[in-house]
Amino acid sequence: MTGPDERTPAAAPAGPTPAAATGPTTAPDGYGDGTRCVHAGLPAPEPGQPFLPGPVFAAPYHLGPAGPPPPGGNGYGRPDNPTRRLLEAAIGELEGGDCLAFASGQAAVTAALLSVLRAGDTVVLPADGYFEVRRFAASTLTALGVRVLHAPTVGPYPELSGVRLLLLETPANPGLDVCDVAGLARRAHAAGALVAVDNTTATPLGQRPLDLGADLVVASGTKALTGHSDLLLGYLATREPALLDAARAWRSGSGAVPGAFDAWLAHRSLATLDLRLARQSANAGAVAALLSGRPDVAAVRWPGLPGDPAYPVAAAQMRRIPGIVSFDLGSADRVARFLDRSRLVFAATSFGGLHTTADRRAQWGDDTPPGFVRLSCGVEDTADLVADLTAALETG
Repeated sequence: MTGPDERTPAAAPAGPTPAAATGPTTAPDGYGDGTRCVHAGLPAPEPGQPFLPGPVFAAPYHLGPAGPPPPGGNGYGRPDNPTRRLLEAAIGELEGGDCLAFASGQAAVTAALLSVLRAGDTVVLPADGYFEVRRFAASTLTALGVRVLHAPTVGPYPELSGVRLLLLETPANPGLDVCDVAGLARRAHAAGALVAVDNTTATPLGQRPLDLGADLVVASGTKALTGHSDLLLGYLATREPALLDAARAWRSGSGAVPGAFDAWLAHRSLATLDLRLARQSANAGAVAALLSGRPDVAAVRWPGLPGDPAYPVAAAQMRRIPGIVSFDLGSADRVARFLDRSRLVFAATSFGGLHTTADRRAQWGDDTPPGFVRLSCGVEDTADLVADLTAALETG
């Protein structure tokens, strides 16, 4: 009998499959992605103890009679939590830098912006990136005296002389454009600017911006990194001690820390990251091929398609392509009919989870056409997902 995983997918990406779609299986440290994800941040084995210790919920900890604990010890739960430190060690291993965990991705981006920028500084933000970052800049950064400029992910970028921070988001959410991180980092550093990269969509298995010259990485761990749609999380990573110290001080002062159980859940979820991304990317490739071949679907984007505008940069820069596909069904009504008729696609915001979801971004005030859809492919069987989308589109 043929099992469900042995069926031939109904569609596959047209043309040659880029190496970046699945990525190399071996990382610079010699271990493959799956091995790294399973072992990242785990403490040394101890007989009778679990592989990943349960969450430490304490707020205060016992102090020594003569004073506070030594550096790195636990004193108070806001700046010090052993469960959170294990998670930070794990994400840091994957990103290739030191990591700080935050209560959400927005908290991590906010920490990067407010720990670096001062009145009179200039920041360049992605014009087509996550709209809440632009909203925060318009409402808060400008009020603090920071000059805010915007540039599309694919450019053109303004003159960077006098810029304090260049924030990139690649692939951009939700349009999926990709920029050359290494090239922009060289240009920014020559002008004296710092570079931060929002790595939410790619994850550290898709690309490691610090290896490409970025000074900071920020991301939402709510999405594909943890992938179970059951927690909120953000993180910041860097190799620069001064940037790490400034962000840590901002986090402690603002209290933007994740809870111990969220940190434990996130670390637990990292073990399957490689497996989840592999299926999500394969599903996205099949879905993108299906949609790009239909005359009733417009503006299909997936950086792994050879004909996609982002393909040349993505194939050279990324180790794997994420499971997100965007397209336009022409109207809000048709999107609603499509979602109503689909049996496998849930209408939901956020992305990167186990279940395939679709979000009509214009309903949130995002600057997208009314029929624009961001589809996040889950881990369903590829043939089932393609068949479901085909039926939903043909009856819609």
